[in-house]
Amino acid sequence: MPRIRPAKIAQYLAAATAIALLLAACGGKDERDTQSGAVILYERAHKALVGGDFSNAIRFYESLEARYPFSNQTRQGQLDLIYAYYGSGQMESAIDAATQFERENPIHPRVDYALYMRGLALFKGQQTRLQRWLRIDPAKRPQLDARESFSAFSQLIQRYPDSKYAADARQRMIFLRNQLAKHQNIVAQEYMRRGAYIAALNRAKFSLFSFDGAPATEESLRIMITAYRALGMQDLAEDTRRVLMASFPEAGLEPRQQEKKPWYKFW
Repeated sequence: MPRIRPAKIAQYLAAATAIALLLAACGGKDERDTQSGAVILYERAHKALVGGDFSNAIRFYESLEARYPFSNQTRQGQLDLIYAYYGSGQMESAIDAATQFERENPIHPRVDYALYMRGLALFKGQQTRLQRWLRIDPAKRPQLDARESFSAFSQLIQRYPDSKYAADARQRMIFLRNQLAKHQNIVAQEYMRRGAYIAALNRAKFSLFSFDGAPATEESLRIMITAYRALGMQDLAEDTRRVLMASFPEAGLEPRQQEKKPWYKFW
Protein backbone atom coordinates (compact mmCIF):
# COMPACT_ATOMS: atom_id res chain seq x y z
CA MET A 1 0.00 0.00 0.00
CA PRO A 2 1.56 3.34 -1.05
CA ARG A 3 2.52 5.65 1.75
CA ILE A 4 0.74 9.04 1.81
CA ARG A 5 3.13 11.85 2.46
CA PRO A 6 2.46 14.30 5.34
CA ALA A 7 2.13 17.22 2.90
CA LYS A 8 -0.61 15.37 1.01
CA ILE A 9 -2.46 14.62 4.25
CA ALA A 10 -2.37 18.31 5.10
CA GLN A 11 -3.88 19.15 1.70
CA TYR A 12 -6.71 16.62 2.22
CA LEU A 13 -7.48 18.03 5.65
CA ALA A 14 -7.51 21.59 4.33
CA ALA A 15 -9.88 20.63 1.52
CA ALA A 16 -12.20 18.77 3.90
CA THR A 17 -12.25 21.74 6.26
CA ALA A 18 -13.07 24.13 3.43
CA ILE A 19 -15.95 21.94 2.26
CA ALA A 20 -17.31 21.68 5.79
CA LEU A 21 -17.17 25.45 6.23
CA LEU A 22 -18.87 25.99 2.88
CA LEU A 23 -21.68 23.58 3.75
CA ALA A 24 -22.15 25.22 7.13
CA ALA A 25 -22.32 28.64 5.52
CA CYS A 26 -24.90 27.45 3.00
CA GLY A 27 -26.96 25.82 5.75
CA GLY A 28 -26.88 28.99 7.82
CA LYS A 29 -27.92 31.02 4.80
CA ASP A 30 -30.88 28.71 4.13
CA GLU A 31 -31.93 28.92 7.77
CA ARG A 32 -31.72 32.72 7.74
CA ASP A 33 -33.72 32.86 4.51
CA THR A 34 -36.40 30.61 6.00
CA GLN A 35 -36.64 32.70 9.15
CA SER A 36 -36.76 35.92 7.16
CA GLY A 37 -39.49 34.62 4.86
CA ALA A 38 -41.61 33.41 7.78
CA VAL A 39 -41.26 36.77 9.54
CA ILE A 40 -42.29 38.70 6.43
CA LEU A 41 -45.35 36.52 5.81
CA TYR A 42 -46.40 36.67 9.45
CA GLU A 43 -46.09 40.46 9.57
CA ARG A 44 -48.23 40.81 6.45
CA ALA A 45 -50.83 38.46 7.86
CA HIS A 46 -50.90 40.19 11.23
CA LYS A 47 -51.23 43.63 9.63
CA ALA A 48 -54.21 42.41 7.60
CA LEU A 49 -55.76 40.83 10.69
CA VAL A 50 -55.44 43.98 12.80
CA GLY A 51 -56.91 45.99 9.94
CA GLY A 52 -59.94 43.72 9.73
CA ASP A 53 -58.95 42.40 6.30
CA PHE A 54 -59.73 38.82 7.24
CA SER A 55 -59.64 37.51 3.68
CA ASN A 56 -56.02 38.54 3.09
CA ALA A 57 -55.06 37.59 6.64
CA ILE A 58 -56.32 34.06 6.04
CA ARG A 59 -54.46 33.87 2.73
CA PHE A 60 -51.16 34.95 4.33
CA TYR A 61 -51.55 32.71 7.39
CA GLU A 62 -52.37 29.66 5.28
CA SER A 63 -49.37 30.39 3.04
CA LEU A 64 -47.16 30.78 6.12
CA GLU A 65 -48.24 27.39 7.45
CA ALA A 66 -47.76 25.69 4.06
CA ARG A 67 -44.30 27.16 3.35
CA TYR A 68 -42.76 27.30 6.83
CA PRO A 69 -44.57 24.62 8.90
CA PHE A 70 -41.90 24.45 11.63
CA SER A 71 -41.21 28.12 12.23
CA ASN A 72 -42.07 29.94 15.46
CA GLN A 73 -44.15 32.42 13.46
CA THR A 74 -46.29 29.57 12.11
CA ARG A 75 -47.22 28.43 15.62
CA GLN A 76 -48.48 31.90 16.51
CA GLY A 77 -50.02 32.19 13.07
CA GLN A 78 -52.12 29.09 13.72
CA LEU A 79 -53.69 30.84 16.71
CA ASP A 80 -54.25 34.04 14.75
CA LEU A 81 -55.81 32.05 11.92
CA ILE A 82 -58.52 30.77 14.27
CA TYR A 83 -59.60 34.34 14.94
CA ALA A 84 -59.34 35.28 11.26
CA TYR A 85 -61.74 32.47 10.37
CA TYR A 86 -64.04 33.52 13.19
CA GLY A 87 -63.96 37.18 12.17
CA SER A 88 -64.81 36.30 8.57
CA GLY A 89 -67.79 34.22 9.66
CA GLN A 90 -66.21 30.87 8.72
CA MET A 91 -67.24 29.11 11.92
CA GLU A 92 -66.59 25.57 10.71
CA SER A 93 -63.04 26.50 9.68
CA ALA A 94 -62.47 28.25 13.03
CA ILE A 95 -63.66 25.15 14.89
CA ASP A 96 -61.44 22.86 12.80
CA ALA A 97 -58.38 25.13 13.23
CA ALA A 98 -58.89 25.35 17.00
CA THR A 99 -59.37 21.59 17.30
CA GLN A 100 -56.22 20.95 15.25
CA PHE A 101 -54.17 23.31 17.41
CA GLU A 102 -55.38 21.60 20.61
CA ARG A 103 -54.55 18.17 19.18
CA GLU A 104 -51.08 19.10 17.93
CA ASN A 105 -50.07 21.28 20.90
CA PRO A 106 -51.61 19.72 24.03
CA ILE A 107 -49.23 21.48 26.46
CA HIS A 108 -48.92 24.81 24.65
CA PRO A 109 -49.55 27.77 27.03
CA ARG A 110 -52.21 29.15 24.66
CA VAL A 111 -54.41 26.06 24.52
CA ASP A 112 -56.90 27.95 26.68
CA TYR A 113 -57.35 30.43 23.83
CA ALA A 114 -57.95 27.62 21.33
CA LEU A 115 -60.55 26.07 23.63
CA TYR A 116 -62.26 29.42 24.13
CA MET A 117 -62.38 30.20 20.42
CA ARG A 118 -63.74 26.73 19.63
CA GLY A 119 -66.49 27.23 22.19
CA LEU A 120 -67.16 30.73 20.86
CA ALA A 121 -67.40 29.60 17.23
CA LEU A 122 -69.79 26.82 18.20
CA PHE A 123 -71.76 29.29 20.33
CA LYS A 124 -72.13 31.77 17.48
CA GLY A 125 -72.77 29.10 14.90
CA GLN A 126 -75.95 27.86 16.59
CA GLN A 127 -78.25 30.03 14.51
CA THR A 128 -78.31 31.10 10.91
CA ARG A 129 -78.89 34.73 10.02
CA LEU A 130 -82.42 33.86 8.93
CA GLN A 131 -83.19 32.28 12.28
CA ARG A 132 -81.88 35.33 14.10
CA TRP A 133 -83.86 37.66 11.86
CA LEU A 134 -87.05 35.67 12.49
CA ARG A 135 -86.22 35.59 16.21
CA ILE A 136 -86.53 31.83 16.36
CA ASP A 137 -85.92 30.56 19.89
CA PRO A 138 -82.59 28.65 19.70
CA ALA A 139 -83.93 26.19 22.29
CA LYS A 140 -86.34 24.92 19.63
CA ARG A 141 -83.53 24.02 17.25
CA PRO A 142 -81.19 20.96 17.33
CA GLN A 143 -78.68 21.40 20.13
CA LEU A 144 -75.53 19.68 18.86
CA ASP A 145 -73.52 22.91 18.57
CA ALA A 146 -74.83 24.13 21.93
CA ARG A 147 -73.75 20.91 23.66
CA GLU A 148 -70.30 21.00 22.05
CA SER A 149 -69.90 24.68 22.91
CA PHE A 150 -70.85 23.94 26.52
CA SER A 151 -68.31 21.11 26.56
CA ALA A 152 -65.50 23.30 25.18
CA PHE A 153 -66.14 26.04 27.76
CA SER A 154 -66.36 23.41 30.50
CA GLN A 155 -62.96 21.98 29.52
CA LEU A 156 -61.49 25.49 29.53
CA ILE A 157 -62.72 26.21 33.05
CA GLN A 158 -61.65 22.83 34.42
CA ARG A 159 -58.17 22.88 32.88
CA TYR A 160 -57.45 26.61 33.07
CA PRO A 161 -59.57 28.09 35.90
CA ASP A 162 -57.36 31.20 36.05
CA SER A 163 -57.46 31.88 32.31
CA LYS A 164 -58.50 35.37 31.30
CA TYR A 165 -61.19 33.73 29.16
CA ALA A 166 -62.70 31.74 32.04
CA ALA A 167 -65.10 34.45 33.29
CA ASP A 168 -66.72 34.93 29.90
CA ALA A 169 -66.84 31.17 29.37
CA ARG A 170 -68.76 30.76 32.65
CA GLN A 171 -71.35 33.32 31.60
CA ARG A 172 -71.85 31.62 28.27
CA MET A 173 -72.17 28.25 29.99
CA ILE A 174 -75.04 29.61 32.10
CA PHE A 175 -76.82 30.76 28.95
CA LEU A 176 -76.20 27.40 27.25
CA ARG A 177 -77.28 25.46 30.35
CA ASN A 178 -80.60 27.32 30.38
CA GLN A 179 -81.07 26.78 26.66
CA LEU A 180 -80.28 23.07 26.84
CA ALA A 181 -82.64 22.57 29.78
CA LYS A 182 -85.43 24.41 27.98
CA HIS A 183 -84.88 22.30 24.87
CA GLN A 184 -85.36 19.09 26.87
CA ASN A 185 -88.67 20.40 28.17
CA ILE A 186 -89.80 21.38 24.68
CA VAL A 187 -89.13 17.82 23.52
CA ALA A 188 -90.86 16.44 26.63
CA GLN A 189 -93.96 18.55 25.93
CA GLU A 190 -94.07 17.20 22.39
CA TYR A 191 -93.95 13.66 23.78
CA MET A 192 -96.80 14.56 26.13
CA ARG A 193 -98.92 15.73 23.22
CA ARG A 194 -98.30 12.38 21.52
CA GLY A 195 -99.18 10.43 24.66
CA ALA A 196 -95.63 9.12 25.07
CA TYR A 197 -95.64 9.75 28.81
CA ILE A 198 -92.60 7.66 29.73
CA ALA A 199 -90.46 9.39 27.12
CA ALA A 200 -91.75 12.77 28.33
CA LEU A 201 -90.95 11.84 31.92
CA ASN A 202 -87.42 10.79 31.03
CA ARG A 203 -86.76 14.03 29.14
CA ALA A 204 -88.06 16.16 32.01
CA LYS A 205 -85.94 14.21 34.49
CA PHE A 206 -82.88 14.66 32.31
CA SER A 207 -83.49 18.41 32.18
CA LEU A 208 -83.98 18.55 35.95
CA PHE A 209 -80.90 16.57 36.98
CA SER A 210 -78.46 17.55 34.23
CA PHE A 211 -78.97 21.31 34.32
CA ASP A 212 -79.33 22.12 37.99
CA GLY A 213 -80.34 25.72 38.66
CA ALA A 214 -81.79 26.42 35.22
CA PRO A 215 -85.01 28.47 35.05
CA ALA A 216 -86.60 25.48 33.27
CA THR A 217 -86.58 23.51 36.55
CA GLU A 218 -90.13 24.52 37.44
CA GLU A 219 -91.44 23.47 34.05
CA SER A 220 -89.57 20.15 34.31
CA LEU A 221 -91.31 19.39 37.61
CA ARG A 222 -94.72 20.29 36.16
CA ILE A 223 -94.17 17.95 33.22
CA MET A 224 -93.14 15.16 35.59
CA ILE A 225 -96.29 15.62 37.69
CA THR A 226 -98.53 15.46 34.63
CA ALA A 227 -96.69 12.43 33.24
CA TYR A 228 -96.86 10.54 36.55
CA ARG A 229 -100.59 11.19 36.78
CA ALA A 230 -101.14 10.06 33.21
CA LEU A 231 -99.26 6.85 34.03
CA GLY A 232 -101.34 6.28 37.15
CA MET A 233 -98.40 6.88 39.51
CA GLN A 234 -100.26 9.10 41.92
CA ASP A 235 -97.83 8.76 44.82
CA LEU A 236 -94.88 9.86 42.67
CA ALA A 237 -96.96 12.68 41.25
CA GLU A 238 -97.76 13.91 44.75
CA ASP A 239 -94.12 13.63 45.85
CA THR A 240 -93.06 15.68 42.84
CA ARG A 241 -95.79 18.24 43.54
CA ARG A 242 -94.43 18.70 47.07
CA VAL A 243 -90.95 19.26 45.64
CA LEU A 244 -92.41 21.83 43.25
CA MET A 245 -94.22 23.71 46.04
CA ALA A 246 -91.14 23.65 48.29
CA SER A 247 -88.86 24.90 45.52
CA PHE A 248 -91.32 27.37 44.01
CA PRO A 249 -93.81 28.44 46.70
CA GLU A 250 -95.61 30.72 44.27
CA ALA A 251 -96.09 27.92 41.73
CA GLY A 252 -99.58 26.97 42.95
CA LEU A 253 -100.74 30.55 43.51
CA GLU A 254 -100.29 32.07 40.06
CA PRO A 255 -101.09 30.41 36.75
CA ARG A 256 -98.18 29.95 34.38
CA GLN A 257 -97.91 32.51 31.65
CA GLN A 258 -98.30 30.95 28.24
CA GLU A 259 -95.45 31.60 25.86
CA LYS A 260 -96.38 34.35 23.43
CA LYS A 261 -96.36 33.16 19.83
CA PRO A 262 -93.96 35.12 17.63
CA TRP A 263 -95.43 37.26 14.87
CA TYR A 264 -94.20 34.99 12.09
CA LYS A 265 -96.25 31.96 13.19
CA PHE A 266 -99.58 31.53 11.43
CA TRP A 267 -100.75 28.29 12.98
